[in-house]
Amino acid sequence: MRLLLTACYFLAQISFAQTSDQPNVLLIITDDQGYGDLGFTGNPHIKTPVLDQFAEESIRLTNFYVSPVCAPTRSSLMTGRYSLRTGVHDTYNGGATMASSEVTIAEMLQQADYRTGIFGKWHLGDNYPSRPIDQGFDESVIHLAGGMGQVGDFTNYFQKDSSYFDPVLWHNGEQRSYQGYCSDIFAEQAIEFIQNNQSSPFFCYLSFNAPHTPLQVPDKYYQMYQDIDPAAGFDEAMPFPEMSEKDKEDARKVYGMVTNIDDNLGRVFSTLDELDITDNTIVIFMTDNGPQQWRYVAGMRGRKGSVFRGGVRVPLFMRYPAQFPKSRNIVTPTVHMDVLPTLADLCGAQLPMNRKIDGKSWLPLLRGNEVSWADRSLFFYWTRKYPELYQNIALQQGDYKLVGQTSYDAELTNFELFNLTNDPYEQQNLVTDEPEVATELKQQLDQHFYELIQSPNLINPPAVVISSNSENPIYLNRNDASGERAIWAQEDVFGKWRVEVAREGHYDLHFRFLNPVDPGGQMILETETLIQRMENSDAATETLVMKNVYLPQMKGDLIPFYEIDRQQTFPFWVEIKQTK
Repeated sequence: MRLLLTACYFLAQISFAQTSDQPNVLLIITDDQGYGDLGFTGNPHIKTPVLDQFAEESIRLTNFYVSPVCAPTRSSLMTGRYSLRTGVHDTYNGGATMASSEVTIAEMLQQADYRTGIFGKWHLGDNYPSRPIDQGFDESVIHLAGGMGQVGDFTNYFQKDSSYFDPVLWHNGEQRSYQGYCSDIFAEQAIEFIQNNQSSPFFCYLSFNAPHTPLQVPDKYYQMYQDIDPAAGFDEAMPFPEMSEKDKEDARKVYGMVTNIDDNLGRVFSTLDELDITDNTIVIFMTDNGPQQWRYVAGMRGRKGSVFRGGVRVPLFMRYPAQFPKSRNIVTPTVHMDVLPTLADLCGAQLPMNRKIDGKSWLPLLRGNEVSWADRSLFFYWTRKYPELYQNIALQQGDYKLVGQTSYDAELTNFELFNLTNDPYEQQNLVTDEPEVATELKQQLDQHFYELIQSPNLINPPAVVISSNSENPIYLNRNDASGERAIWAQEDVFGKWRVEVAREGHYDLHFRFLNPVDPGGQMILETETLIQRMENSDAATETLVMKNVYLPQMKGDLIPFYEIDRQQTFPFWVEIKQTK
């Protein structure tokens, strides 16, 4: 019987593969667009006709979940694994670099003869060996760090309130100036990639940075919403967050940014039609977490950063006409980690080996079949630096969800338990009514927590590899700096970068400061046991250069600072160029 079942499964797989050409894949993700930022999900204000029509035509995963913030979502999306396994545990503070040993969707599909491209936000490491071009992408046009104009995106940081316009981006690892608004640029680059690769299977990852802050939007789109009241016009029976005047103004800008994305997706979808490849292209649209600001989120509790549903439940629409021509809803809980194994099945690719894949393939669900994992447990958390025991943490299984917003030694009654089927807005705490359920979920939560915090890529975190053969010069930016908690644009802060000098040699180091440093101090560079310093007797300057610095082969912390009168200043970024 076992041999018969195996043979039937093998023949079914052959039959599936033979009924369709190898499909193209267009994976679209937006940044900080919440569940309620679409007309399709009940927002009466926002104008998203393209996405609303796309949703009508798609298979809709109505209980789709992601991580509470962006870098963890993106690492899980790319690898099919919990973010902590990949080494990603923050959005900055040096915690948003994914281990190069991870296998991404792009690498998986490259092995199946796909051309691969990313356009927009990466946020999983800005240096070798963690850049998109190191992780399976043939074509890459991205900004640095977690957002355009952020401290890590140093090529656009000083543009301030115009950083989304005419930006300097990174094309295949090299700086390049572009003209226009960021979302328009990323869509244009994706369209060009699709046109250039129409005759072979392609994977296009269109990763908009909008509507993430700073909320910069072309005036044409802002004017569409400048007179609306974003808090009006909703069902009063549905929970709705209190919105300040700033929240309302932010919502107007967000809606303008989303409508711009909608227009750009209209151009992208039209390109698929014009090339006659729509039917054989898998198109997935999703967002990375809940909204950053308070606004409509379909009555759900919480927002970005929260483990409540408003922070982790987002829309996902999938269209693949050649195989699944009918639109419908799938209500089984699904997550971002499922995308990789699903694409492996649909594209005939080999799953990454020698690692645990936490995600599950949707192929049975797409075919209308039941799955044995419908009631699997899903773990959520978010705190800065590393997970904190029972703080902003949750375990969901079946109808139930246990949430911890308490201390490490809290009693069970300090947790919250919800039945999501009966209480989708997470308003009725059942922890004292159903303690047996809460106890079981807490045990599973503990198991997930202690397993994940022991992940090898957390214990031995990724490092920037300094080697002239891979990236020269290298720019170390603030997003990937660690040290004090919440290191950002502060000057008098302790910071460092984790590096691996792959080959000893001599280097020129340029230290760029946010503001000019006064003369009379010393530039100090610590690399494990080797400390080198340089006197600065010149005038006040924003840049100090240490030439012909010897760096031994090593793996550890690179710690630079300028010291004068016992005050230390941390550089805004560092350029390292090997000379010999």
